[in-house]
Amino acid sequence: MSGLWALLSSWWPQWPAFAGFAWPWAWLALPLPLLARWGLPPRRADDVPALRVPWGERLARVADGAPALFAGWRVWPWLVWILLCAALARPQQLGDAVAPTQVGRQMMLALDLSGSMSEPDMQLGAGAVDRLTAAKAVLADFLDRRVGDRVGLLVFGQQAYVLAPLTLDRASVREQLRDSVVGLAGRETALGDAIALAVKRLRAQQQGQRVLIVLTDGVNTAGAVEPLKAAELAKAEHVRVYTIAFGSDGGAGMSLFGLQLPRTGSGEDEVDEKTLRRIADETGGRFFRARDTRELAGIYAELDRLEPVRGSGPAVRPRIECYPWPLAAALLVGLVGLAWPGRRA
Repeated sequence: MSGLWALLSSWWPQWPAFAGFAWPWAWLALPLPLLARWGLPPRRADDVPALRVPWGERLARVADGAPALFAGWRVWPWLVWILLCAALARPQQLGDAVAPTQVGRQMMLALDLSGSMSEPDMQLGAGAVDRLTAAKAVLADFLDRRVGDRVGLLVFGQQAYVLAPLTLDRASVREQLRDSVVGLAGRETALGDAIALAVKRLRAQQQGQRVLIVLTDGVNTAGAVEPLKAAELAKAEHVRVYTIAFGSDGGAGMSLFGLQLPRTGSGEDEVDEKTLRRIADETGGRFFRARDTRELAGIYAELDRLEPVRGSGPAVRPRIECYPWPLAAALLVGLVGLAWPGRRA
């Protein structure tokens, strides 16, 4: 006896936990046979092809040997009905705890919308386009491959604004990117403010998953925060900043009658590569230089190969459906009841 108890005790922790019923309202169908019996009109006497005697019910009780409370009733049909109601209510049990692996990055994209981004010195297909149009085309393709990542969009000019917060809805980010125009945030370049704002938005995210990608074609000419000071803030909050200096070296300019005119080079749209490189080095990111659309696409392809952070998500216990058990039991009881000897029709 002690051995049997020890065996049951060893099995007890392994028994699955009952999680309840998915459709508990199905139990409301349990009294339907009683309601049908009491609510339907009684059968007329002339419909019964038998001899009626005043003591027939008493004889049936004596023959069955059942108490008066259960006279005229059979247990097995009720047991079948209860089991069918239990199956319809969908009993469930809790499976073993599973911690799914979360793969993805928390990534902010910071796009420069200053006046110099309207410079038409980029080639897209067979024609010349401005820098912003070329950047949009490459960024849209980059977003299409960000399955599983939470991506946000920040634009900056004289000021910095978040157009799309961190989200898995890449379509909404792509829509905000499409509607962005040069000068939307001002004509100057507040690079430091953009980095500081992105760090503020990424601060609430898990450490090791904070990534900021900055695309700019100029130098910091506005804003309250210096770029290097913003880089210190990013480093303190464990935000990796990848900086992309975008724009040609001044070899090509606007097109006139099919001829490429040299750029005047005012100096306002020269890229501050030294500062961008220091920002990337300070935060553990990388600096990239893109002089045309092809190089920019190659940079985003390189960023696409960054190793995502893998971590365990919150443990969950899956719910396992158990309705086949009462359904099979109802079938078995029904077959046994129909085949039982001495059953009344």
